[in-house]
Amino acid sequence: MKNPDCVFCKIIAGELPAFKLYEDADTLAFMDIGPLVKGHALVVPKTHYDSLSQTPDEVLARIIAVVRRIAHAQVEGLGADGVNVHQANGSVAGQVVPHIHFHVVPRFKHDGHHWNWSPHPYADPAEAAALAQRLQAALPR
Repeated sequence: MKNPDCVFCKIIAGELPAFKLYEDADTLAFMDIGPLVKGHALVVPKTHYDSLSQTPDEVLARIIAVVRRIAHAQVEGLGADGVNVHQANGSVAGQVVPHIHFHVVPRFKHDGHHWNWSPHPYADPAEAAALAQRLQAALPR
């Protein structure tokens, strides 16, 4: 399945260029054209799914196996000191291309990138417990 308006579907089809790192029957990994850190890669399924919740478990399993391979290559091939794996769903979460994808970002001790993560603690344990109950009730069966 392909979405004719999707930039990643166009890369998969060979309609747009990309620096491919890995490809198999189901998955493609390629360099991000706007890297957070040089060596930043994207891993996508060849079948179009908009979001994580729409992607079948077996497809996710294949994607994450390729994510692991790319992370290994970043450490071994680039000498990365670590790797960040990031996945966003929906524009409010920062998803720019509505085709599920994982960012695999090599990290170096002095790469200058910072996530600016600002935690916001729960008011009390009861608030966390109430949210946990709502999430548990909404879990897909």
